[in-house]
Amino acid sequence: MTLLITGGTGTLGRPTVSALRAAGHAPRILSRRAGASHAIGDLQSGAGLAAALDGVGTVLHLATNRRSDARATQNLVDAARSAGVQHLVYLSIVGVDAVPLGYYRSKLACEQLIAASGVPHTILRATQFHDFVAGAFRAQRRLPRVITLDVPFQPIDTGAVAARLVELVAGAPVGGRVDDLGGPEVLPMRALAQQWLEARGADPESARRRVVEWRAPGKLVGAYRAGLHTTGQPGPGIRFADWAATAR
Repeated sequence: MTLLITGGTGTLGRPTVSALRAAGHAPRILSRRAGASHAIGDLQSGAGLAAALDGVGTVLHLATNRRSDARATQNLVDAARSAGVQHLVYLSIVGVDAVPLGYYRSKLACEQLIAASGVPHTILRATQFHDFVAGAFRAQRRLPRVITLDVPFQPIDTGAVAARLVELVAGAPVGGRVDDLGGPEVLPMRALAQQWLEARGADPESARRRVVEWRAPGKLVGAYRAGLHTTGQPGPGIRFADWAATAR
């Protein structure tokens, strides 16, 4: 199989490239910069995509851009269709059709573009990565309190997502979505913050006192509060607390 991966140098891309190589694949990494195993191309302009896709049978689309996801995805599917790509695997987010967030609407638009493209495809939705959730806590590291929303999260390790993606690229296209993928547990954001602080050396009681939960108003927070961004069932991978213990 000749495989091209977009977003191969990102948070998910790096472990996915490693997992693909461990499974015996030799992925081309679409990039605007030269490098080992890189195929030069620009999703935003479409420049170089035809050459990058020459001889490619499978595309794994992980690249994301909050401002121009749809344009990049349209350029990719147009080039993939012209190149005769036999399988396009796309990673989306759980809840893109239910959570009223601009970025989620953009991801849903990408799903719809792929579904209408005529390119055989598979779409996987995953919950937020451990690193995404931890980012909210890292940003407050110099504050006396850590502010959280009264919402749950089901964070997942990127290694578990990468493993599922390797399975999907090795299989046949399903022509739509496969089952959503979430982490092993759903926890309140407050509990996740406490676990993060404990992993940074705080004792449980001081971690509990330092976290302040905010019941924010609005439809967006209401959708998160209702768990519309979770799968409703436990998934694979390590728990957030275990991940946080080794994270920087």
